[in-house]
Amino acid sequence: MNMAPKPLPDNLDQLKEMLLSERSLCAEQESVIADLKQQYQNLLEQFRLSQHRQFGQSSESSPTQSELFDEAEQTLVTEEPAEKTIAGNPRKQPKRTPLPKGLPRERIVHDIAEADKHCDTCQHDLHCMGEETSEQLEFIPASIKVIEHVRPKYSCRHCEQQGTDVAIKIAAVPLSPIPKSFASSSLLAQIITSKYQYALPLYRQESLFKQYGIDLSRKTMASWMMRSAQLHERVYQRLLQIQLQQSVINADETPLKVIREDKHHCYMWVYCTGTDSPPTNPHSTDPPNIVLYDYQNSRAGHCAKGYLRGYQGYLQVDGYAGYDKTDAILVGCFAHARRKFIEAQKIQVKGKTGKADWAINHIQKLYRIEKAIKGQPVTQKQLARQQQAKPLLDEFKAWLDKSVNQVPPKSAVGKAIGYSLRQWPKLVCYIDHGNLNIDNNRAERAIKPFVIGRKNWMFANTENGAKASATLYSLIETAKANGLIPFDYIKYLLDELPRNPEGIEHLLPWNVDLT
Repeated sequence: MNMAPKPLPDNLDQLKEMLLSERSLCAEQESVIADLKQQYQNLLEQFRLSQHRQFGQSSESSPTQSELFDEAEQTLVTEEPAEKTIAGNPRKQPKRTPLPKGLPRERIVHDIAEADKHCDTCQHDLHCMGEETSEQLEFIPASIKVIEHVRPKYSCRHCEQQGTDVAIKIAAVPLSPIPKSFASSSLLAQIITSKYQYALPLYRQESLFKQYGIDLSRKTMASWMMRSAQLHERVYQRLLQIQLQQSVINADETPLKVIREDKHHCYMWVYCTGTDSPPTNPHSTDPPNIVLYDYQNSRAGHCAKGYLRGYQGYLQVDGYAGYDKTDAILVGCFAHARRKFIEAQKIQVKGKTGKADWAINHIQKLYRIEKAIKGQPVTQKQLARQQQAKPLLDEFKAWLDKSVNQVPPKSAVGKAIGYSLRQWPKLVCYIDHGNLNIDNNRAERAIKPFVIGRKNWMFANTENGAKASATLYSLIETAKANGLIPFDYIKYLLDELPRNPEGIEHLLPWNVDLT
């Protein structure tokens, strides 16, 4: 093979043309190399991020979220307090939480023998100088019993002898949540809370009932759940009416597999108002704590639009474009903006700092302000945000505008910057209103119980079953948000709803006293 270079032309114009062609070719090759390098960098970032998601620890963990997943072996602590001296500084281990005083107690005295109640030195009688007490918590397994409803029947003996029509008198059938069923309100409440509060699938509950000699199939329990959800629909609809009257709603959505649906992924949407903890002041004028789930076979924007029904208040969401189809004023989520910078930070070379670090630190300053003004009146929150948060946001926006041209748009940092810029009007909306939050964590916390439950029962069988789950989840989470024990509240509703076919206000969680 002849590798000798081609001879250069003697003509000066041809030589110039050849040189320009070579330069153009080199420029094209350099451009291709630069694109390949950027593609390699993007793929490397994606790989590092995937590795961190699979094997790394969460950077946004909080006590509330982590406690949902912690097992006993992960939180093991010494029961008895013990002092440890570190550099001359005594430190005590956390003390064991005392058992509640209201629990029933059985006192068992462990005394020494009568023969030992004499002094070993002088043989005089010993006197009791006090006592030491320790407590153990005893678990009593569930007690199941059968309640027989006996209705004596009465007839007229005289009419029987005369051969006339005999009117038989008998007491009315006791009201039951599910007529012609042996399911009591307490049994239904136990099954409902076991599945929707404690994420115990029906097939596991089936095996638990077998321990008590009760043959209760999961098919029967599933049918009961459907009937119970239908009974609670009136309460759900009234809560929805009240929710749509509020000035601020938080929303989020998560996928759900439904076996008998044509679509691969359906969705459970959640809408929240108020907070996820009961108000300390019983006469508080704060928005009511309501958590409502809504099943839809799609993630399209018309699902949120249909649920909100012309709602024109503030809707705080995570940036999903489907919410743009609603009539609400959209409010962004700084937690999502921060999360994208955290993802970019994770794939940085160890020991180096970059733009992601600056953004995270700046956002953290905004959160410090929110922590300082937590619990203050709405007007004071708004004033503090205008005076303290607005200058920080202006600085952050200027940094975003400058940085967007300094990093590749498809890089992790570029994507984080792009997200913040696209969402900016929604992200800064909260500083003008004291009743808005800096993030959408209210909805994200509300949807966690459903996500945890889904990990256990994995899917719904039918559309009607998914809708029933939405109703029952709604009542349980709303009860929790209002400081009620879900079992007690569900049982109360199952008892009262058949008796009150029309009245509903006294059944709302903030109007119920179960003490």
